[in-house]
Amino acid sequence: MKNNFLIIILITMFLSSKEIEISISKQELYLFDSGNIIKTYKISSSKYGEGSKINSFKTPLGKHEVKKLIGHNEEKGMRFIGRTPSQIHPIYSSEQVYALEDVVQSRIIWLSGMEEGVNKGPGVDSYGRFIYIHGTPEEWLLGQKASKGCIRMSNNDVIELFALLDGGEIVMINKY
Repeated sequence: MKNNFLIIILITMFLSSKEIEISISKQELYLFDSGNIIKTYKISSSKYGEGSKINSFKTPLGKHEVKKLIGHNEEKGMRFIGRTPSQIHPIYSSEQVYALEDVVQSRIIWLSGMEEGVNKGPGVDSYGRFIYIHGTPEEWLLGQKASKGCIRMSNNDVIELFALLDGGEIVMINKY
């Protein structure tokens, strides 16, 4: 009996797999579990368009994986400098205030490209470009292209998404 229960748990674990799909044209992020959309979030991708070249400030397309999760248990609004928690930064959800710098806030979901020559490897490496899914103080800009390459989310949303991930999830960034 115990063996049957263990087998059922193992099968369920293998069948239940989370993946993320990002639509650049819709400025939305979809969290899938076992092939079903369980959450939809509004995002902002790069205001410079799509591309993988280093120093382009563009959002890379293609297949990625969640390589690192940074910021577990940090306060909402925590600003990260060099992936290190620094200080709480204001959040502008309705006030149209531009941050003077590109602020990485609340959580970091660090992506690594999986397609050699596309988003992985010399000159195009998403991990080496520090491409994240992260919170932003400019929440009022969500739904339109506004970042410098990363995928921005509201601070509440990135905290929620972060809590649902284990690391290693597939992230597809699509132009459509």
